[in-house]
Amino acid sequence: MNHSILLLEDPPQAARASGGLLRASLGLSLVSLLVFGLAYSLVGAGVGRALFADTATGSLLERDGKVVGSSLAAQPFADPRYFFPRPSAANYDLMALAGSNQARTNPDMRQRVEAARAEVAQREGVDPAAVPSDLVTQSGGAIDPHVSPQAAAIQIARVAKARGMPVAQVQALVAAHTQAPQWGVLGAARVNVLSLNLALDAADTGAEGVVAAHPAAPADDASRR
Repeated sequence: MNHSILLLEDPPQAARASGGLLRASLGLSLVSLLVFGLAYSLVGAGVGRALFADTATGSLLERDGKVVGSSLAAQPFADPRYFFPRPSAANYDLMALAGSNQARTNPDMRQRVEAARAEVAQREGVDPAAVPSDLVTQSGGAIDPHVSPQAAAIQIARVAKARGMPVAQVQALVAAHTQAPQWGVLGAARVNVLSLNLALDAADTGAEGVVAAHPAAPADDASRR
C-alpha cells in the first residue's frame, strides 16, 4: 500500500523567504543602477575631461570668446577669401549626416563629379585633371572637416588674391595647419578647413571676421560668406 505524504511549507516562513528575495533583488538593482548607471558614467566623463579636455567637450573652436564651430565638423564657405571644404550630400546639416549612397558606377554620380570637377577647375584656374578627388567627392559622414594638402594647395592663389595677401604667407598658414598621419602611419596628411580659415582671419588684420560673424551657419547661409 502506497502512502503519499504532502509536506506543507509554513506560510509565515514562506512569506519571510519571499520578502528576503525581493529585498535582495531590489537592493542589487539599486546598487547596479547607482554604480554602473551613475557612478561609472560620472567617473568616465571626469576622466575624459581631465585627460582629453578639448575632445571631451566637442573640439570646439572659439573666436573672441564665442564658439564658431567644431574642428570635427565642416562648414560651407562661398566667399573666395576662404578655403572651401569637401562637398556634402547633407548640405552640412548636422542633423542629416549621410553620404549619397551612390556607387561609382552610378551615372548620376559620375555626372555630378564631372560637373563639380569643371566648376572647381574654373574657380581655381587649374586644369580639370589637376583637381584633387576630395574636392569633387562627398564624404560618407557629409561633414568631413579636412581636405588633403593638395586640395588646399590649389586654393592658395585664389585666397591670396581675394585677401590681398602674399602667396607665401598663405602657403605658410596652410603648412602650419597641415596635420601629419597619426603616429606617422595612420591615415593621411590633412588640413582642417575651419581652423585654417580662422587663422586666415587672424593673420589678415583687414578681415571682417566673416567666420566669427556666422558661427556654424547652415548651408543655405553660405552665400553670406
